[in-house]
Amino acid sequence: MDDNTIIADSAKEKISEEKSAGTKDSGPAQNAAPEMPVDAPKHHENHDDATKTQPPLNAREEWMDALRTAAIAVIFALLIRSFLFEPFNIPSGSMRPTLKIGDYLFVNKFSYGYSRYSFPFGLAPIEDRVWSGGKLPERGDVIVFKLPTNTSIDYIKRVVGMPGDTVQVLNGRLYINNQIVPRNALGLREVEENGRTVTMMEYMETLPGGIRHSIYEESDKMPLDNTPSYTVPDGHYFMMGDNRDNSQDSRVTEFVGFVPLENIVGRASLLFFSTNGKAAFYEFWKWPWTIRYNRLFTKIGPDQQ
Repeated sequence: MDDNTIIADSAKEKISEEKSAGTKDSGPAQNAAPEMPVDAPKHHENHDDATKTQPPLNAREEWMDALRTAAIAVIFALLIRSFLFEPFNIPSGSMRPTLKIGDYLFVNKFSYGYSRYSFPFGLAPIEDRVWSGGKLPERGDVIVFKLPTNTSIDYIKRVVGMPGDTVQVLNGRLYINNQIVPRNALGLREVEENGRTVTMMEYMETLPGGIRHSIYEESDKMPLDNTPSYTVPDGHYFMMGDNRDNSQDSRVTEFVGFVPLENIVGRASLLFFSTNGKAAFYEFWKWPWTIRYNRLFTKIGPDQQ
């Protein structure tokens, strides 16, 4: 029994020595840090080479990329036109001398907040006006609005009558709330009107509140120089052109009439380009002599007395 014990103890000692030797042999291998590849930087070089050698876009991918870029540009332009500024051009002389045929201007879309007509095709689901901050059109403002009888047509006129005002023209003279609006003659002007040269008198008119602006009058005996008395309803405005005898405006009730606040697109704020129209689009060599340089980047608005 004692011999067995000794053998067992010897076996244990032998096993213990083998384990100890194994631990000493394996220790350095387990603790050694793995060797870094010598050519590790080549990984980035291979990546760059792979990037440089990517296959070119095929025709369909190029088309989709161009379409995506165009869509982003259109969306960006629509956002600017809807929320900030929209360009318009003047095709008629109804706002002479303030605006001339061939003028290009920006309309400030956020002057009075937004209505559904602030957006393309009037499709925005907006009732009345939103985000106006309490700002409303003021007398004398030059405004672009949707024609009440046909909202697909844009008109530009001046605000003359405010909600609750009475407006009338008698013998060519404007009356607001039964008070004649003062005007001072500035002199005769030769004006091209519908293919003919017309002599007109330019006046400086002063609206209530001291708002001054120029108007043209052929005479005080034209068809719109004697009208009934109009009372402007709440939420509406009475518009008139500065070329008083050549303007279809709120005096023509069956065509324009009172303009609802909802129909107002924005306030005309700045002329950014103007041409006299004496050069066709393809006659680019004539363009420098057709630009009205004195009208570029001029502010649109009445003077305050």
